[in-house]
Amino acid sequence: MGNAELWSLHIHPVKAFRPVGLREAVVEPWGLAGDRRWALIDDGGKVVTQRQLPQLALAAAEPTPGGGLRLSAPGRAPITVSVPRPGATVTVDIFGDEVEAVPADEAAHAWCSDHAGAGVRLVHMDDPATRRPVDPDYALPGETVSFADDYPLLLTSRSSLDSLNSLIAEGDHAEEGPLPMNRFRPSVVVAGAPAWAEDDWRRIAIGEVAFRVAKPCGRCVVTTTDQATTVRGKEPLRTLGRHRRFGGELVFGQNLVPESTGTIRLGDPVTVLE
Repeated sequence: MGNAELWSLHIHPVKAFRPVGLREAVVEPWGLAGDRRWALIDDGGKVVTQRQLPQLALAAAEPTPGGGLRLSAPGRAPITVSVPRPGATVTVDIFGDEVEAVPADEAAHAWCSDHAGAGVRLVHMDDPATRRPVDPDYALPGETVSFADDYPLLLTSRSSLDSLNSLIAEGDHAEEGPLPMNRFRPSVVVAGAPAWAEDDWRRIAIGEVAFRVAKPCGRCVVTTTDQATTVRGKEPLRTLGRHRRFGGELVFGQNLVPESTGTIRLGDPVTVLE
């Protein structure tokens, strides 16, 4: 497939907040170290994302030593949040999965609620090794995931985005394109592979770390949200619906489950194993 390589690498310390770009990352069994260990929940315990509150795209969370966060957003004073001490957990509903998590302090809840314009609480997944299994239809026994939508990592391809943007340019909402990759909130982005080649991958290695390609990633309304302005449009869902509909899903990217652990770095070769 040519000289495919790891082109960019991202974590989202708080689910639905802005990504943090990295030059290297440690791959843990449940995803990249520091990725989506925190999430917001509403008064009923349901996870809140950009699906409900697109303004979350404007909030940033920078990791701090010890696993904490520095939260910031336009027009807001930043706040530092420590990892909560082990103690009483709350039950979190993430897309029907019930997961135990530890609430942050009241100051963190207040900061997040003020930014969201809604009452939310910030929670931390204290033990990703045990808290949430991967969808058993696509997982092996014992595989777990953080607060990511479904799977430990999401892979996308620069060539596939170029192809998608060409299709958008030919469509009814060409003025919305070209779209940047941040619409798709990937963990890892590959360069140098042919467009849509990832559809046929079953196992890959990034550097020395092996991954199983679990299933294609079905896309939602978050992809229509401009991550810089929070304005929503029709694309890419309109074009994915015409050209990338597989079963009931509009597909862009592939979900990965690590088969091993280690460190991956920008420029690492991406090798198709199966």
